[in-house]
Amino acid sequence: MNRLEFNTITSKAKEKHSCIKHKIGVCCGAGCISTGAEEVLKSLQEDIKQRGLEAEVSVVPTGCMGPCNQGPLVKYLPDNTIYQKIGKSDISRINDAQFIEHKPLITSLLFSDSRPVPFINAAEDPFFSKQLKIVLKDCGELNPEEVDDYLVHDGYSALSKVLFLMSSEEVIAELKQSRLRGRGGAGYPTGFKWETVYKHVSDQKYVVCNGDEGDPGAFMDRSVLEGNPHRVLEGMAIAAYAVGANKGYAYIRGEYPLAIRRFELAIKQAKKTGLLGVNILGSNFSFDVEVRIGAGAFVCGEETALIASIEGKRGTPKPRPPFPAESGLWGKPTLINNVETFASIAPIINNGGEWYSEIGTPKSSGTKVFALAGKINYSGLIEVSMGTTLREIVYEIGGGIQGGGAFKAAQTGGPSGGCIPAAHLDVKMDYEALVSLGSIMGSGGLIIMDEHSDMVDVARYFMEFCMDESCGKCVPCRVGTRMMHDMLEKIYAGKATRLDLDRLEELAVYVQEASLCGLGASAPNPFMSTLRHFRDDYESKMQEEVQFEKGLWQQ
Repeated sequence: MNRLEFNTITSKAKEKHSCIKHKIGVCCGAGCISTGAEEVLKSLQEDIKQRGLEAEVSVVPTGCMGPCNQGPLVKYLPDNTIYQKIGKSDISRINDAQFIEHKPLITSLLFSDSRPVPFINAAEDPFFSKQLKIVLKDCGELNPEEVDDYLVHDGYSALSKVLFLMSSEEVIAELKQSRLRGRGGAGYPTGFKWETVYKHVSDQKYVVCNGDEGDPGAFMDRSVLEGNPHRVLEGMAIAAYAVGANKGYAYIRGEYPLAIRRFELAIKQAKKTGLLGVNILGSNFSFDVEVRIGAGAFVCGEETALIASIEGKRGTPKPRPPFPAESGLWGKPTLINNVETFASIAPIINNGGEWYSEIGTPKSSGTKVFALAGKINYSGLIEVSMGTTLREIVYEIGGGIQGGGAFKAAQTGGPSGGCIPAAHLDVKMDYEALVSLGSIMGSGGLIIMDEHSDMVDVARYFMEFCMDESCGKCVPCRVGTRMMHDMLEKIYAGKATRLDLDRLEELAVYVQEASLCGLGASAPNPFMSTLRHFRDDYESKMQEEVQFEKGLWQQ
């Protein structure tokens, strides 16, 4: 196959889909499946067949549409009408409205029914209109289990472009111009990372996709893998071409069976179509990908621990340098990016690095996918431009606090992050702004808390998580996190004094500075952040003891 043949295949796929006048997408991401989406899909397909409309109406499973707590979700295209919380009994009357009355009369089922007047075109609803989708652009519309559907959405056009029109140096230059930063949490410039691997001379190089998403409340990478696996695969192939690798691994945690199945299916389809394997598209470039299933250890999100796990060893980190870019998998130069980073590559190649760099803020370009959860009316998967304020996310996209309550804090960055108080609701969500508040962007978990949330309990929860997930290799993390957890338990139980709190602060610094890897070094962050912004929550649990101590002193 050559580029001309690729264009022919793409044209045929588009021609095949051109006869379809209407497309009905049923969200079959993990969240909607848990609420009965597969039964809804089957019933919709049967109803369309009974109406004799199967030649012009396509009913397909899709990935996540966004508002996960409103599932099962069904989207009618091209009207872009979304129905929420659909059951089998709703299908016939919805199709009557769509294909007989030709207007969605059942407003009670429209997303979102809590608005004064639900929007027929869901794109007009603030949940969607305030977003900017690049990574998630086709999630919720294309069938993730059909490579043809991806080709219809210009899939693999970026790979074709780099193979026939660009050199490795030009691809890397485009990435550098885009100012894309790794979306796994550290925010390291992607172009420079690729360049480092490219410059190392070796007989073998590897590309690794980190899909070991372990933060509590995070489901961004899982949703992308489930909803558009070919986009990730295409990004990996472009990366391999740029750095000179011919082998790739996708490391996906075992708790994501649907993501694993769909990504493995994408690999098979890409190979069959000539988009993966030997001499891709008739070029001199060959690249193959295998899936490695993680056992669910949070520490394996760290690069060196992830590498050890792929190699069949115990997933524990090791000191750096050398960095994986120099000596990674089996001692060879290895490029590691996370799912969202790879999913950002094709749009950058197709539209140009300058286009991407103009989105977001001067130091944090592009968009960020967040898993919006907690005490929020519309929880789910969202994507916004860097620099969008927390207030916009909570009150416009998320629809405000559940039950009309008051916003207290937003926790970002998972166990490595911190909490943002109400006083900083107008903070711009970018790397630098969050760090200045004692938090981090992380991979994209965003948990909203109301006035009833106990911040000591929040810190205790995340410390327990880090304690349990410590690999035990270094003493500061293995012992320090347990000591911190025990002291937080004491505070939560109302048995601590200010002296205990002072000791806890001192211990937190030791754990941060002496731990071997990022898990231990960042484990104290939720405690330090909640203490910084919500000291009253800590003081209130020591009030009686503090007064007792003062009484003794006065005597």
